[in-house]
Amino acid sequence: MSINLKNVTKFYGLQKAVDEISFKVKTGEIVGFLGPNGAGKTTTMKMITGLLAPNSGEISINNKNVWEDPESVKKITGYLPENNPLYLDMYVTDYLQYVAALQKVEPPHIGEKVKEMVGVCGLDREKHKKIGELSKGYRQRVGLAQALIHDPKILVLDEPTTGLDPNQIVEIRNLIKEAGQEKTVILSTHILSEVEAISDRILIINEGKIVADGSPESLKRASTEGNNIKLKLETETEPEKVAEVLSTIEGVTSVDLRDEKGVFILQGMGENINREVFSLAVKNKWVLLEMTTQETKLEDIFKKLTTN
Repeated sequence: MSINLKNVTKFYGLQKAVDEISFKVKTGEIVGFLGPNGAGKTTTMKMITGLLAPNSGEISINNKNVWEDPESVKKITGYLPENNPLYLDMYVTDYLQYVAALQKVEPPHIGEKVKEMVGVCGLDREKHKKIGELSKGYRQRVGLAQALIHDPKILVLDEPTTGLDPNQIVEIRNLIKEAGQEKTVILSTHILSEVEAISDRILIINEGKIVADGSPESLKRASTEGNNIKLKLETETEPEKVAEVLSTIEGVTSVDLRDEKGVFILQGMGENINREVFSLAVKNKWVLLEMTTQETKLEDIFKKLTTN
């Protein structure tokens, strides 16, 4: 099941929240949707699920227009909103039975589906408790169970790990990865390491526009910043002059003198930078004490693309 957005725009009054965005999510993909607060992530996800209408553009799921055939689309879509709207006074199993009925699961199969979701989402020990008695992590499990209970082909998850501790984050991540083996998933999160660990592809939105689209690896390769190379040199030459020499290396975009003890950070792209550093060290009689390469991080790319 695929998702297709074409020139989608959404206004709130005079404010343009989403600005003519277009992208596709292929069947079986797990796509991470990143952006700062107010960038348009939640608005986009609500439009995909049919909870909000775009002002212009087209959204289709499996070639069905979300607004022309909303019932068919809802049958194949599961949604976990950012503020998980659970009924705290309901027991876990009662709530899941209620959601299953709302999602038009056939009555003879509701008990079976509830039992399946309780097992899949690790709720066996909590199933007879009221939702209000559960920890944040278990409430998120209940939210994921309600999104999965009608066996949707597409999952839309808005900040599924918000407020969780590291162990809970890993547990929810594993549940999402398992679901992603059979379903198309689009999820938003502020935890960049999580989206990198779980996603086949990443979309970054800023001020309502898509500013990056690709796999984590391709986004890093495409970064104009390149990698950081840390050097520690022992030399009688003044550090400022050493920095000037290092800046002549092809592919180096900047040289940062970190301290007066000969620690430099080179930023750049190119296969021959390390070799040129060795060559210059020999030529200028520098003693190379350390040279380590640090890959561009997703956090660096995100910051660059979303900082005005």
